[in-house]
Amino acid sequence: MCSFRKFAVSPKTTLRSRRHHARQARLIFVLIIGALLAVSPVSGSSQTPDWQNEIRKCAEAQDWASALRVVDRELSLSPNDMDVRSWRPRILAWWGHLPEAEQEYLKILSISRNDPDTWMGLANVYLREGRTAEALAAMDTAVKLDASRADLHAARARVLRTAGVRNEARTEFQNALNLDPSSEEARVGLISLRAEPKHELRFGQENDLFNFAGANHNEGISLASRWTSRWSTGLAEGFYQRGGIAAENFVGSVTRRQPKWGAVTVGGATGNDNGVIPRTEAFFDLDRGWKAGETTFVRSVETIYGQHWYWYQSSRILTLTTTAIAYLPREWTFSLSATGARSAFSGSGIEWRPSGLARLGFPIADLGQHRLSGNVFFAAGTEDFGQVDQIGSFASQSYGGGLRYQLTARQDLTGYASYQKRTQNRTDTAFGLSYGIHF
Repeated sequence: MCSFRKFAVSPKTTLRSRRHHARQARLIFVLIIGALLAVSPVSGSSQTPDWQNEIRKCAEAQDWASALRVVDRELSLSPNDMDVRSWRPRILAWWGHLPEAEQEYLKILSISRNDPDTWMGLANVYLREGRTAEALAAMDTAVKLDASRADLHAARARVLRTAGVRNEARTEFQNALNLDPSSEEARVGLISLRAEPKHELRFGQENDLFNFAGANHNEGISLASRWTSRWSTGLAEGFYQRGGIAAENFVGSVTRRQPKWGAVTVGGATGNDNGVIPRTEAFFDLDRGWKAGETTFVRSVETIYGQHWYWYQSSRILTLTTTAIAYLPREWTFSLSATGARSAFSGSGIEWRPSGLARLGFPIADLGQHRLSGNVFFAAGTEDFGQVDQIGSFASQSYGGGLRYQLTARQDLTGYASYQKRTQNRTDTAFGLSYGIHF
């Protein structure tokens, strides 16, 4: 007969077994929960929702209408989702619909006023609309809500820079850099606030190669200075070689700018003409600009009217020139000039001659401080009247173009070339190069 004691389990053994099974149960529970989390939608909470990916794809293609449809679709599903709603004014602003974007931001702020991103978005809209004071007030609120964010300080610095408060803007860019040493925007912002150069010193050389005569050359040096926001001056010295005859002249001008009326420039020139350049000159220009807006094809228009008198040994020339410059998106420009020239020669009557010029300017490459831009032009009947061989003696068509390369923030190199077809099968191939220093 078997003894009961041989097969009995002691209380100590039973307790140890129960603890072992409890540990196993807990481990299995943890593994099950982990597996569920791995496959559940919660695990995707750190991923970008599909609708945001759709918006970003539309934004890359600049298909703003489709991006807006995605937002409206999501809002119809979740009308109270502020994350979705916040995308609507952003897209409208990118699209250039600034008044609509402003209204959307204000609607969001009427519900919740504690999101600094909303205030920053509204400030950007105000800034693009030219409402600097309101943009600054919005950014002040954004920074108060979260003073630890570098991007908010950088955005406030941009507004201050636009408002002309340079010292405070510099402090804000530095605050942003202190909070985020890797902030490229803050670093570039500090560079942009360095003292702007007031003077431009330029050295240039030009050449005219004719198929009917020897080449002409001229060299020059000029200094343009902007002393204040309203006053600037220009000085230049030119040296000419025309058919073996040397000449030189000195040019000076003064410009006064008025915020509402534009700029007025008056000036004159004199020198040792030797019969190949004007003995004296006088001129004035009236320059006025109008801003159309960021959403229009023509962003702004500038018009210039000028009169220039040339007195030669045996003739007098008066030119009346009107120029219109249209500033287009992405730094493109288009200009048209029309000139009427009145020539009076000793012993002969007075004659008027028209001429015109069209020029298209465009960017080519932007590599930070190094920028390359160009232009092409066509002119008909164009004469510069600054040389004795170009007054009332021919008609012409000119084709040409130029390049400007920004070497550094304070140095540039500019060149041009043109081909001119004149009457009597004569041609003039011209080219020139100049180097500018800004300080």
